[in-house]
Amino acid sequence: MANENATPETEDKSMSSTSDVAKKPSKSNSIFLVPYPKFIFMYPTLIVATVAAIVMYLGGYHTVDPDTQTVPVVMTGLFLLVMVTNMFVIVFDFPRATSLTLVFVLATIGMGIWILTLVYPDLMPTIESVLSGIRPAANTTFFVCTALAMILMYVAVFVSVRFDYWELRNNELLHHHGFLSDLKRYPAPNLRVDKEINDIFEFMLLGAGRLILHPTTEKRAIVLDNILFVGNKERELTRVLGSIKVQIGSDSSGSN
Repeated sequence: MANENATPETEDKSMSSTSDVAKKPSKSNSIFLVPYPKFIFMYPTLIVATVAAIVMYLGGYHTVDPDTQTVPVVMTGLFLLVMVTNMFVIVFDFPRATSLTLVFVLATIGMGIWILTLVYPDLMPTIESVLSGIRPAANTTFFVCTALAMILMYVAVFVSVRFDYWELRNNELLHHHGFLSDLKRYPAPNLRVDKEINDIFEFMLLGAGRLILHPTTEKRAIVLDNILFVGNKERELTRVLGSIKVQIGSDSSGSN
């Protein structure tokens, strides 16, 4: 009875709405994998250099006297501390076990220094007098030049990665590389993906890690280091690869 009462216009509207829903994609099936150089983790140093440049400029510290001015000494010391720590992180890899070992070593050194100060009470004033004589100080120009140089290097990094990145799309893995947009294709079905966190501090800074791709047509694995937010990328890859398997299975069953 319902079909008899329906008008042609109503049927056309229902059919058009159904086709619109069918054409609307739920999620994008294109995932970009961009391996970055180690310099990407130097952003804490850039932040400190920028803050120091602003503080020094507003304070009028264009010329610096380390014996009478405290702010330049404090900002320079903070900058050196962050820069050295930042470089230490990107030069060495710290897996989970190594990171725990480093924590225990630092705790042991700190406890040893504390015990020495208890046994030799005159040791702390001696160390304090030596450290008080070290007063590195930089002016506003130094921090401005450092911040600008690092910003230019970040711009160069973001431009360079546009000429070397990977893309998982439809049923294939694509490697875009070169200034002329050279392209190499790998089959995506049965692609196996492994994730590794090879540096706990880099993971803390930008969620970075390593993705290892195993295409079926390649004997050697494809290793992509310094993938930012690698956990999210792994979940997206799992979703897309799962949808590819479902599509292939439905196509084969339909043909039979």
